[in-house]
Amino acid sequence: MHMRFISASDAALLVELESLAAAMALHRALLARPVAGVQELVPAARTLLVHYRPAAIALPALTEALRERGAVADIHETGAQPGRTVEIPVCYDGEDLPELAELLGLDVREVIARHTGQPWQAAFAGFAPGFVYMAGGHASFRNVPRRQSPRTKVPAGAVALAGDFSAVYPSASPGGWQLIGVTGVPMWDMRRAEPAYVQPGFQVQFRDAGQAALHVSLPPLRKSEPKTPPALDGQALPAIEIVATGLQALVQDAGRAGMAGLGLSPSGALDAAAMREANRLVGNPVHAPVLENVLGGLQLRCHGQATVAVTGADAPLTLRAADGRAWPVSSHQGVALDDGDVLVIGAPTAGVRCYVAVRGGWQVEPVLGSCATDTLAQVGPPALQAGQRLLVDSQPVQAAQAASEAVVLPRPGELVTLDVVLGPRTDWFTPEALQTFAAQEWRVTPQSNRIGMRLEGAQPLARSRHDELPSEGTVTGAIQVPISGQPVLFLADHPLTGGYPVIGAVASHHLGLAAQIPVGCRVRFNVIAPFFEQVTP
Repeated sequence: MHMRFISASDAALLVELESLAAAMALHRALLARPVAGVQELVPAARTLLVHYRPAAIALPALTEALRERGAVADIHETGAQPGRTVEIPVCYDGEDLPELAELLGLDVREVIARHTGQPWQAAFAGFAPGFVYMAGGHASFRNVPRRQSPRTKVPAGAVALAGDFSAVYPSASPGGWQLIGVTGVPMWDMRRAEPAYVQPGFQVQFRDAGQAALHVSLPPLRKSEPKTPPALDGQALPAIEIVATGLQALVQDAGRAGMAGLGLSPSGALDAAAMREANRLVGNPVHAPVLENVLGGLQLRCHGQATVAVTGADAPLTLRAADGRAWPVSSHQGVALDDGDVLVIGAPTAGVRCYVAVRGGWQVEPVLGSCATDTLAQVGPPALQAGQRLLVDSQPVQAAQAASEAVVLPRPGELVTLDVVLGPRTDWFTPEALQTFAAQEWRVTPQSNRIGMRLEGAQPLARSRHDELPSEGTVTGAIQVPISGQPVLFLADHPLTGGYPVIGAVASHHLGLAAQIPVGCRVRFNVIAPFFEQVTP
């Protein structure tokens, strides 16, 4: 099996293969015989993104293990057992259907007949939870071009074609695929025992809803059991009331790794070091849930007694007692709260995000194994609201440990240098663009959030290749360059796969720093590792 190994970050490798069948075969081989140190696999159209722990396996050993698995992988195998078949009724009235039919040299009825004429194979998930790339359609649907100008909003349930694939948009979102119809079957519903209606490995049979009434069997809803309010020795547990949230307040933890098959990125706290430090200060396990607050304004009222710690951005803290007295308190240390006390986080003077841990832990219901809130996938606890109360867990805690040394965080307008590793698509850019990438300062624009940081430079990055890149896995820290030439630095809630070339990725040790860069700062990229490439014989 021909394979090309390309650096995707300092902890990820992109394996480029000749076809979708080869990518799926290597994926199956690695699932059957895992490689020690490999943490996550993200299959895509012609690639396999391999996340690994450099401390557990060196890059030469990893490439050798991948070569060995590839040598025995069978691209003609379809899996141990046939996948489940699901049906999707479609009303074929998509906006692009007439124009697409003309482009393909067919009439509309023939496009519908060929789309419904055989089962499609659900190959891999990406872009958003419930969005699954389906392959194996009629030969006339090969290399279907995307729209020249993507729509800013594609409706939920839109059935579409692009490249060699068909897919259904699970929710309203931007998109550039050719829309041929719409279905009323929800592709993603967290109330179901199986949230994703279509999963990799399934067969999908599209049906023309205009031809006959169809009944679709949806996965059952989860059983909900009544919950008794927790108590300790007959007394209600302490609680923290959200008096004000500021711009945004979310629950976060270490994220939900291992969900690539559902189209989910790990998400989790953007500044993982600050999360761990806050938990250490109150004696919690380092990955316990914390509150992530953007630009201050968070106010917390204690009901009962509790101990909290605030880390991350440099922000003033004020403690207001129930009797009206108020005094400043220090961050990066435990703060004891009595009944009625209100802790107020002011606007940061440096950094962007504060993290609040409480001794014993926030009692929050996990979603798919994690309490992290993924703002792109809309998975996890909803954003905190004023008036909401969070119970404090009664589990025993560890002795508080010394926190790590405080990091110097950027202030608005300052220049921040981020270490980057080149790849995987560095070779898609001109030599001049690579020089500009490292030499030019990039301004952080207000169009930045947990999904990505949008950057703007005087000189856009020019490509040497202008063909369409098949969708492939992306990493946290990836610096993707759309057609505009202005980069987007992906943060924790980024899409699992992307279709624009990635010129490099922020090194793991600077991801927390990237999460704390205020809007208006200037960023310069410092290349610490050159473009890495190996090709199998």
